[in-house]
Amino acid sequence: MSLEPSVPQEHDASLLRIVDANANRAAEGMRVVEEYIRFVLGDVHLSQRQKQLRHDLTEILRGVSRESLCAARATEQDVGTQVATSSEFVRRDVRDVAAANQKRVEQSLRSLEEFLKPLSADVAGRIEQLRYRAYTQGRAVELTDTSQRRLGPANVYVLIDGGDSLEAFAATVDVMVRAGVQLVQLRAPQLDDRQLVARARCLRERTRGTETRFIMNNRPDLALLTQADGVHVGQDDLAVAEVRAIVGTGMLVGVSTHSLPQARQAVIDGANYIGCGPTFPSRTKTFDAFPGLEFLQSVSREISLPAFAIGGIDLTNLSAVQASGFTRVAVASAITAAKDPEVAARMFLEATR
Repeated sequence: MSLEPSVPQEHDASLLRIVDANANRAAEGMRVVEEYIRFVLGDVHLSQRQKQLRHDLTEILRGVSRESLCAARATEQDVGTQVATSSEFVRRDVRDVAAANQKRVEQSLRSLEEFLKPLSADVAGRIEQLRYRAYTQGRAVELTDTSQRRLGPANVYVLIDGGDSLEAFAATVDVMVRAGVQLVQLRAPQLDDRQLVARARCLRERTRGTETRFIMNNRPDLALLTQADGVHVGQDDLAVAEVRAIVGTGMLVGVSTHSLPQARQAVIDGANYIGCGPTFPSRTKTFDAFPGLEFLQSVSREISLPAFAIGGIDLTNLSAVQASGFTRVAVASAITAAKDPEVAARMFLEATR
């Protein structure tokens, strides 16, 4: 369908020049970001989404005659080619390159949307929806990048319960900190809220100033109250956006996933990391199904957001998990129920280094 201008003819060429310039700018910016996702992040899922954005932009603008756009193009008369700022040519690293081009995409799509309105409200509306998708994609790329950096070498994630007493719980936390465990999640559904808050505050105090981060399970309200480093939610808990509304943007948010579509969605929703499983039968939790190693392989091939394999993992099957492409694991009884939890934790840390 060709666009039928409804504006005075003397403005047609100017409008087409604006459409041409911004279509090129948006597509070019999308391609630069795609190269970053592909070669720096190595993320198949986000690469495919980014490529789809480019293709959809081309499809939306198919109604604008390429011949008309080329005929209206007048680069040598474009005053913008003579205007530049020193910051345009300064990029600290490849992350800066990707961020600058993401902004270029968003701004170009907005210009396209506005200047297409005199030509076709329908096409302008489709560009608007594409712009919203670009915003979501940009967030997913940025969070994947920053989450990789924030979690860095954090390969061992230990889930602990509330213990038989506050003193016993504190002793367990101290063992995890001494061993150098990078992430400790408080998962104690048997405790009432007051007991849970007491355990959480104990965990916070004993990990403050150490390399061990405190993750609260399921309860963003208590995570905020007790100054946790993060909160982890399941598929039946609050959505990531709802969690963010409670804890803000600085706290880590993790999501349990049991299928590849769920893992993909968690990336788009804005999670900082995902738990993937259950991999094997567990002594601490019962499950109706086990996605297993095949699920881990699928995630490792597609997704570069930090991902922890979970469910029945111990030192006897750790190598199979690693062979699936996972370097990060979440464990409970393999460490907490070991004869010497500190030794077990150190063995896991060494094996995943």
